[in-house]
Amino acid sequence: MSKQFWSGPAGTGKTTAAIKHLRALVEGGVPAQNLLVLIPHRALGLPYQQAFAAPDWPNGAQIDVATLGGIARRGLERFWPLVAHKAGFAHPEREPTFLTIETSQYYMARLVNRELQTGVFDSVSVTPFNIMRQTLDNLSKAAVNGFPPSEIAECLIAAWGDRHSSRPPVYRATQALALEFRELCLAENLLDFSLQIELLMRYLLDEPLFAQYTRTRYRHVVADNLEENFPVVADFLRWLWPELESALLIYDEDGGYRIFLGADPQGTATLAELCDEVVTYDATVTASAPMVVLAREVDAVLTGEPVPSLDDLSADPAEGFTFAAHRFYPQMVDWVVDEITALVEKGVSLREIVVLAPFLGDSLRFALETRLAERGIETVSHRPSRALRDEPAARASLTLMALAHPEWGFAPPAADVADALSQAIVELDPVRAWLLAQVVYRPGQDVLGSFDAIRDARTQERITFLVGEKYEALRAWLMDYRASGANTPPDLFLRRLFGEVLAQPGFGFHADLDAGRVVAQLVESAQRFRHTLYPRGVEDWSAVGREYYELVRQGLLAALYMTQWRDEEREAIFLAPAYTFLMRNRWVDYQFWLDVGSGFWWERLEQPLTHPYVLRRDFPTGQVWTDGMEFQARQEALRRLVLGLVRRCRKRVYAAIADLGEQGFEQRGPLLHLVQRLTQLHSQAEEA
Repeated sequence: MSKQFWSGPAGTGKTTAAIKHLRALVEGGVPAQNLLVLIPHRALGLPYQQAFAAPDWPNGAQIDVATLGGIARRGLERFWPLVAHKAGFAHPEREPTFLTIETSQYYMARLVNRELQTGVFDSVSVTPFNIMRQTLDNLSKAAVNGFPPSEIAECLIAAWGDRHSSRPPVYRATQALALEFRELCLAENLLDFSLQIELLMRYLLDEPLFAQYTRTRYRHVVADNLEENFPVVADFLRWLWPELESALLIYDEDGGYRIFLGADPQGTATLAELCDEVVTYDATVTASAPMVVLAREVDAVLTGEPVPSLDDLSADPAEGFTFAAHRFYPQMVDWVVDEITALVEKGVSLREIVVLAPFLGDSLRFALETRLAERGIETVSHRPSRALRDEPAARASLTLMALAHPEWGFAPPAADVADALSQAIVELDPVRAWLLAQVVYRPGQDVLGSFDAIRDARTQERITFLVGEKYEALRAWLMDYRASGANTPPDLFLRRLFGEVLAQPGFGFHADLDAGRVVAQLVESAQRFRHTLYPRGVEDWSAVGREYYELVRQGLLAALYMTQWRDEEREAIFLAPAYTFLMRNRWVDYQFWLDVGSGFWWERLEQPLTHPYVLRRDFPTGQVWTDGMEFQARQEALRRLVLGLVRRCRKRVYAAIADLGEQGFEQRGPLLHLVQRLTQLHSQAEEA
């Protein structure tokens, strides 16, 4: 058996061949427990899991599909006593608590809220929630690159140079928060992602018992999507390498979409030096001929290389590309909906169509969903960086939660109450919901007013007595809850509100699967909060509910729920940000790119407390991050993004622009220049 490195563009059949390789190993007598599929993200393991679950998979063998984080967690669960004392935990005799993204935020929020009182972050425009997120992100960057968190501030200060004197204190304050959070973890036996990775690489790999267990168990490894994985993954594979009987390392050229999360395409590519053979895959097996040559054109335009003439190409790239320009934003949306409708009427499966934008805002998603719903076309969307509070169903539930607990002191604005009532009652449209809220609610009052107490009969008739009956049922439930003592854990309150009222016939969430999914996620989030921070219970659950409510109001980011990633398996049009689609590693027949004039296709999110390129192992010590380096990084990111999208499209890309963007401003971003260049090339070819 050999150790091979497979490299090539996306769509050349590498993962399919890897699954065949695993089948051959199992059929050849290799025990399933000796096989490991190492992936950067759980969602990227779905093709393997689906293959292993197929009826024809030999012996039903279930092969371990894991991330490095998963390996770290299982290792710490099994070998905790070996590392707890060495790592400096205050209670090594106790079992640790493993933190998710959410539960890490619970603890970090307490530190951030206290630090805000000092005013040290006043010099940067950043919300408390983003301070929390970026501080945790810095800890993760340090762990996956293998350097201590005590070096975070100096790395950022050196890269910033002398351009702004206010940044060094902010960076030092962020590092101090990170180190205080780490001390809290050591004192309370808490293991966030960064600490799990650090313990694995710093302690577990040096433990003879762990080394014997791991190297004996994993004799054959398939590491897929290496370009999306962390630098320490390469370290782990090098540690495992001498005892491996076979290895298959799979690398997508032009990948590396997770650089902002710590991916190291250049570093993981060096693993090819360890292999007996390097195999290059270059024949695309998923895309049509026009899409293959379109990818060549895109690459040439973005890199400044000579663009191949039509005579040198095996197909016409214009057959895989459509561009439409519109003056106004609604016209662009209408054109997209018309084109999708035409495809559906021709028999195209909804799952073979995706609609992508640099960011999928609420207004754009609403416009697409409502227009497509009018045509009888179902949609599903996913925005993994979206906070829980931004989901309409969660926002409505939280508003009702605040109304049920006036002692918290969070009087929701009338607009939020109107929105909650509109979502809660099927027959209540937003206009009448606003009218009802104006009549029955005043911010600061203890209770909602009764519908029956409305003195103006015309107002009652306009709202309708049917709505009034449903409103009174909701109001009565809130009043009964308050009368019962209002001392319920937050997750149980939300579960009761949903099950006893909102999901009942006649109420808004009864037949709304998406709302049900969001509320289920909210309930699970609140349950994790309770189990993590208050595992032994408390007497005053109302205070716990207040703490959770405040945290969600600050912008709690939900942890990854795999059910969200499986939603796209429904027969529905998939709406998503472009990077979200790319990181799913999914192929479709048709892609719609919206708002191609937007500069957000190549701009990085402003993150003043961290930096995805500076906090890397290969970034030179003391190097200043210049504007030229930023420009080059953006250009390369745009190239990876566009090539990745084109190579994951089988038949046609539809690119649409509105001269005046969603905010009414003209748009002339770099992606538009590429699209115009492609259109010009195709027009010249037609004229010739």
